[in-house]
Amino acid sequence: MTPPVQQTAPFQALPPEAPLAMPVQDLHGMPDMEGRSGTPSTSPATIGLRRFLVIGSALALTAFGAWRTHKVLDANGTTILGVVMLVLFVALFLWIALAFTSSLAGFASLITRGGLGLGITRSGPLPALHSRTALLLPTYNEPPHRVMAGLKAIYTSLCETGQVDAFDIFILSDTTNPDVWVEEEAAFLALRAQSQGSRIFYRRRHNNVERKAGNIGEWVRRFGAAYQQMVTLDADSVMSGETLVRMVGAMERNPGVGLIQTLPSIVGGTTLFARLQQFAGRVYGPVIAHGIAWWHGSEGNYWGHNAIIRTEAFAGQAGLPHVPGRKPFGGHILSHDFVEAALMRRGGWAIHMVPGLDGSYEESPPSLTDVAIRDRRWCQGNLQHVKVLPTKKLHWVSRMHMVVGIGAYVTSPLWLVFLLTGILISLQAHFERPEYFGDTKLLYPHWPHVDPVQAKYVFIGTMAILLAPKLFAYIALIFDRATCKGCGGALRAAASVLVETLIGGLIAPVAMLIQTSGVISILSGHDSGWNTQRRDDGGVPFLVVVQQYTKFTIFGLLLGAGAWVVSPSLFFWMTPVLLGLVFSIPLVLLTSSRKVGQDFKKAGLLLVPEETHPPDVLLKTEQALAENDAPSLPHDALRALRADSSLLQAHAAMLPPARKPGDPINPDQLVGLLKVAEAPSISVLETQLTTKEKAAVLGCEEGVAAISRLPV
Repeated sequence: MTPPVQQTAPFQALPPEAPLAMPVQDLHGMPDMEGRSGTPSTSPATIGLRRFLVIGSALALTAFGAWRTHKVLDANGTTILGVVMLVLFVALFLWIALAFTSSLAGFASLITRGGLGLGITRSGPLPALHSRTALLLPTYNEPPHRVMAGLKAIYTSLCETGQVDAFDIFILSDTTNPDVWVEEEAAFLALRAQSQGSRIFYRRRHNNVERKAGNIGEWVRRFGAAYQQMVTLDADSVMSGETLVRMVGAMERNPGVGLIQTLPSIVGGTTLFARLQQFAGRVYGPVIAHGIAWWHGSEGNYWGHNAIIRTEAFAGQAGLPHVPGRKPFGGHILSHDFVEAALMRRGGWAIHMVPGLDGSYEESPPSLTDVAIRDRRWCQGNLQHVKVLPTKKLHWVSRMHMVVGIGAYVTSPLWLVFLLTGILISLQAHFERPEYFGDTKLLYPHWPHVDPVQAKYVFIGTMAILLAPKLFAYIALIFDRATCKGCGGALRAAASVLVETLIGGLIAPVAMLIQTSGVISILSGHDSGWNTQRRDDGGVPFLVVVQQYTKFTIFGLLLGAGAWVVSPSLFFWMTPVLLGLVFSIPLVLLTSSRKVGQDFKKAGLLLVPEETHPPDVLLKTEQALAENDAPSLPHDALRALRADSSLLQAHAAMLPPARKPGDPINPDQLVGLLKVAEAPSISVLETQLTTKEKAAVLGCEEGVAAISRLPV
């Protein structure tokens, strides 16, 4: 008797679809509250008092600073330059005064072990979960092995909580490089095999419109109805299982909350620049985050990753429209996270930050050059919020988030103008002949002056307010014995604060000019594009650094020469700014060096607890990176598919439906298929296809079938 043939279940990279409507919001119309009240979950009286203390104190400090600055200038006369400088001082001082008062509140919250709420605890039994949550990891041309290592660590950590069945993991690819795309698929198959058939899914968009916001929105519209919550991750995000379970538990207990944002700790830094960012984020970051959480209350913000979102709230309120106008201000909204949080709050959902909850991690760019590339995109997105500010019924705190985001970049050109105005005032005083008596007959002469004593007091006061948050952070660190020990102890931590402050002070003027040039570029109509973020060890080539930073060196030399001509005392006063600019090339080379970064680590400087006593989920990530369980395949996508028949079959199964009559014609696909038909072998074909043609050919059944028949 012939045994029955066993049927193999078809490969499924995705679960059954569960569509959820996500209407595009009308920014000029009333929000659809869907029967919910707009009352926040935070006590109005309590949060009102907190905001009055923080914002009112910042305004009072600014008024006092403006009065003292006015005393510095010539009290017997008003000049245009003096008025300009006073106005700029008020705008810039208000910025640092608000950071100071907010950090003071954060310091109080930090040393009293606050920063949680919503029934979330740092330790103790985990809540039992009764809903389903999706972990969403959007990726765009990222190294697949690094992405999957983080996901494997998260999955393993969730397994240890005993509640992994409450979570599904989705890899949402917007990758355009066909070689990386096929490598992603191979890494996904390996991860799914290791998880023994767990709920890990993969989807690649073949038309990646609206970038990350469009990627998440497409998932919500196709699968959102099956999940009460979704956790958004970045390609470098890692979160512990315990943290995820506690966040889901908080969402289940608080049905009016739409989003909970964690405070990710920066980890994995190897270059000096990344280690500076890592130390600053770990030591100063909690003071800042605790402060804004203390007075933001239920009108918090969203940073785009390492946050949990109620899917219903996101779908109902966060459908982003295109703003009118041409790029860079028009089109789809780039910095979508601020706007999504504001729209959810407008729709009656509470937005909370919980900086006191550990177990959330991310990485930092390895060099100032990489930060500049990322900041150019963020700058355009934040400036674009000018068109979102008039949105009807936005909470005033949500508008304030956007104003602060805009100010994060606008303040750079304002600082530059403030600096140049100060030089012009000194120049004016140097060359302009004073009128001692003027047209009025006076018994005593009019002595015009810029009071150096008052100027000294204003400078000292401004620097004290600027640096005070770092002092608050250090004192809070001393109170936290475990964190202090993880930073190398009180003395090494103090030395690290000093090192970070000095090097950060030298980098600041270079960053100021980079951001200023970015703002000017955007205002002149240049779009930032969409670049893959580099996450390796830095290593910027010497000639590239020279080419990119020579202009800052020249500007510093000219600025220094001008200051010296005006007054040697002005030159020495400007020395910190001049040093950073003149030595920008060696400064960037030094901070981009992995060796220098590791030398600081060996010396016990810029240490953070996550590297001296790594949490379990980070150890799991390092182990997954070392193991590299994905199959060893050729880097070229065509050869990789031919080398692994199971990968070829899975790739074919994950393709989108065939093009229907009337669908738009893809010229890259037509040309690519023609080249495939004429190529004698894979070896010849891989030299003929462009990147877009290869992606188009691999994205259709006809192309994959033709490639599978070609000899290697």
